[in-house]
Amino acid sequence: MNAKYEIGQEVVITPVEERVLSPRDSALEPYAGQTGRVTECHWITTSTGQVFYIYTVQVGPDKGKIVLHEDELEAHFS
Repeated sequence: MNAKYEIGQEVVITPVEERVLSPRDSALEPYAGQTGRVTECHWITTSTGQVFYIYTVQVGPDKGKIVLHEDELEAHFS
């Protein structure tokens, strides 16, 4: 499976609602609905061969960077 988003692509931050909230989700909530740009993409491969993609996204007026899981993003179409 390939990464869903590419470096430079605009994305919208969309926290996953179906799961139990964790401290990480609380930190993500202020960014919900904001548009950002993917600056880095990394992956983790588990011992079972499952691959998880994580992205660094530059967001907000201060151009801060946050790290998000693939399921916390959607493609932004202008």
